[in-house]
Amino acid sequence: MLWGAHSGRLELRNDGDGNVTIAGRFPYNRPAVLTDGGRRGRPRKEKIAARAFGYRVERPEEDIHFLVGHDYDRPIASRGAGSLTLEDSDDALSFTASISPELQRASYVADFLSGVAAGLILGLSPGFRIPPERVSPKAETVEEEDPREGMALIRTVNDALLYELSAVTRPAYPEAQIEARNWQTVGNLAKRITQRHASNRWR
Repeated sequence: MLWGAHSGRLELRNDGDGNVTIAGRFPYNRPAVLTDGGRRGRPRKEKIAARAFGYRVERPEEDIHFLVGHDYDRPIASRGAGSLTLEDSDDALSFTASISPELQRASYVADFLSGVAAGLILGLSPGFRIPPERVSPKAETVEEEDPREGMALIRTVNDALLYELSAVTRPAYPEAQIEARNWQTVGNLAKRITQRHASNRWR
């Protein structure tokens, strides 16, 4: 499994019915630095081409998860469970995940929401695999960076099998930040969930 070094933008909101909705988008064709090359190597960058995740995204029967930190033991939503929706475009892959009140009682979900409210979990990262060459001969290409911009090798992912999207703490792009429409609401929500979980912990 490859973890994209790119990050998108997340938005957290409370729908008023007890559900918490997380919306976000992963922008295409945004180069990210994988390594600066160290003292003697060359920098390496990566970008995801438009609709590169289309194979699995366009097939509703293919389950895709939304996780915390690429950890399948900390699921937030999934398409198979009906709590994750995806929308693909030439600009970005967008998603909406719904967290039920029942799931909010899980300790890792309470921790996740608290991290969001504290501004510590800010980025979006995809988990994917490159298909075999016999299936997609040009699934990935490598080219030299424009000498006017640098000396990096740039890998472009043209086709990839997307299995999950993850909320992460360290986004690759400075502009990739969580947007909360009401920080007070989000903060109070996370606090209530944490307090509720603590009160039930020893029962």
